[in-house]
Amino acid sequence: MSPRQAERESAIPHPRETSLLFGHREAEAALLTAYRSGRIPHAWLIGGPQGIGKATLAYRMARFVLAHGQPLAPSVQNAEDLAVDPDDAVARQVAASSHGGLLTLERTANDRGVMRTVITVDETRETITFFGSTAAAEGWRVCIVDTVDELNPNAANALLKILEEPPQRSLFLLVSHAPARVLATIQSRCRKLRLRPLTVDEVIGAAAAAADLAPSDLALREAAEASEGSVARALTLLGGDALKLQQRTAALLARLPEVDPRELHTLGDSLGTSDRVALAAFVDGIDRWIADRLHADEANANQNLPRLARLSEVWEKVVRAARDTETYNLERKPLVFSVFGWLADATR
Repeated sequence: MSPRQAERESAIPHPRETSLLFGHREAEAALLTAYRSGRIPHAWLIGGPQGIGKATLAYRMARFVLAHGQPLAPSVQNAEDLAVDPDDAVARQVAASSHGGLLTLERTANDRGVMRTVITVDETRETITFFGSTAAAEGWRVCIVDTVDELNPNAANALLKILEEPPQRSLFLLVSHAPARVLATIQSRCRKLRLRPLTVDEVIGAAAAAADLAPSDLALREAAEASEGSVARALTLLGGDALKLQQRTAALLARLPEVDPRELHTLGDSLGTSDRVALAAFVDGIDRWIADRLHADEANANQNLPRLARLSEVWEKVVRAARDTETYNLERKPLVFSVFGWLADATR
């Protein structure tokens, strides 16, 4: 990773620190309207492609609820959106992960400092203690799961038990890149909120704000136009030759199930040995290709069930293999060959 890439990546704020929301006004209005009613569903499944602002919206909702604990208060009834002043005490506490009314479940590092590939059951069981405590008895308690896709099976079942008997004045905001793959029992206990990909101008605005870039930056516009509505993807494509790498990956995907070993060697070499941006660009291209095929096959699910099952299985393999490759800094070329081998078998 180049110094410029590393600087940009380290400068991107976490969603809990992000006060601005680009796009998703209808989704924001839906959350605000439900809260104003005084009868807001206790759990929401916020779904959509990766990098479009789902977690940003979740934290925005959490800040608003924690700052305005009475849904029928004039400050809530007259609010135009979910914005909370960044200088507000609640906003500062949320940004510092120190608010007693907010619990976030996300992947963490293990004892060796290596990022886990899943959210564990022990971490999920923290919600039992959190919702059973009296620390926030007079106010709301909010749990953000970012993402529910990363819960291991035991963790998902532990979360389900809490969703089945939600405490009073509790709110669960579950972020998912693939909501259709979330346990059906969890889905049934959530109000679903689907977020659309952002427009090019929205991506430019969000990426410029996140990475401290000028909206007029030509490279930023090129990345935004190729991002398919994802801020995370646009920021990834800004790094070095990431855009060219995705284009090369797309060209190889278009030829499946035919595979050219020489081209795979070249692609593997272009991923380097420790460039996280290049790896992210490769995995993102694969993820989009699989998602597009799954979406196309869903229209005729009865006829395409075997194909859907094969692609879903490959998707899970790719996610696990990519995480292991990044976590343990493994060679990239074996990942490339494995991924294209799985995809070739699944598309024959």
